[in-house]
Amino acid sequence: MNITFEDNGLHKALAPLTLTRPVAELRLGITTISESWKNYFGTNHTFGYATETYLQDKFQALPHSDLKIAGNVKATHGLFELVKNLEDNTELVVNGNWIASKGNGSSKTEASIDPSDIIVIKKVWHLFQNNGQALQHDFNLLTKGRTTQQLSSTNRVIGKGEIFVAEGAKIECAILNVENGPIYIGKEAEIMEGSIIRGPFALCEHAVVKMAAKIYGDTTIGPYCKVGGEISNSIFQAYSNKGHDGFMGNSVIGEWCNFGADTNTSNLKNNYSNVRVYSYKSETMEETDVTFCGVIMGDHSKTGINTMLNTATSVGVCANIFGGGFPPKKINSFSWGGFEDSPEFKLEKAYEVAENMMRRRSVKLTDTDKNILSDLFNQMA
Repeated sequence: MNITFEDNGLHKALAPLTLTRPVAELRLGITTISESWKNYFGTNHTFGYATETYLQDKFQALPHSDLKIAGNVKATHGLFELVKNLEDNTELVVNGNWIASKGNGSSKTEASIDPSDIIVIKKVWHLFQNNGQALQHDFNLLTKGRTTQQLSSTNRVIGKGEIFVAEGAKIECAILNVENGPIYIGKEAEIMEGSIIRGPFALCEHAVVKMAAKIYGDTTIGPYCKVGGEISNSIFQAYSNKGHDGFMGNSVIGEWCNFGADTNTSNLKNNYSNVRVYSYKSETMEETDVTFCGVIMGDHSKTGINTMLNTATSVGVCANIFGGGFPPKKINSFSWGGFEDSPEFKLEKAYEVAENMMRRRSVKLTDTDKNILSDLFNQMA
């Protein structure tokens, strides 16, 4: 069966994270949204994307689709059962949200489901708000029928919740609290000594928690990331680093980002009021019902040492942030410095920095990747 993940009209609403990927490629819980559906469907299907034209060379469309799925909806057992049993030429709406269409979708079926079994993302802050719930669903599926490695005696576990440690992972002299949710440690990942971690928490394959880190629940550290310092309720997509002290809370970080030593993100305004977040859809600062929000950062962006980020800062792609004081809450893609009067980060230099960072992980910046960055650069112009 050919299955297409639809952006569902949310490309700009979920930017800057979606400037370089379809909506379904956002990480939520342990896996990306697309991976969560693939884990339920299995390997006997072909998957594609209905996304922006400039992304289609990398995230290819299918010539035809038997089934279309909303890319902003995380797969859960309950939802998968409804989609799996969907009749031909039928559209599925669950709790008022479009979930999937089979065939031409000429007829419509509506269903209700327990709110704990449906996770819908329509705003960037919905990602960290729903990460704990998504992490629990992923944990249940990914650990089913698998045997965990045993923790060494140097570690201390608090609570009677679940811990899963995949093959090759290393954990020594850490405090792991599972009273409020599970902890998942992926293949070849490492938690260094002195770290204190509360679940729900996921450390994906080959990721590293550095010495004496303090990590609170509802946090996901994606594959090949390295993190340290203090982190709360945040998601790292993949291949990004926050290797030093400094606080990060209620944030979502793209791929190939790096935070200089002692970078701090404010996640709460001094007057405790709801935050305003930049919307790429309306191109304005948008009022929200959210009190806590840190930084939403697109791919390949970096901060210098001692950087201070305002509450609810939105950072585009390939931005380099440095200098004294607080930069603005909306930092443009390809910004060199991060301030309103900062010069442009030249495209060829952006390629060079990306290639240098990726080479350290034995990953190549492909021509397709360059084309995506070039299109974004031209859109800025």
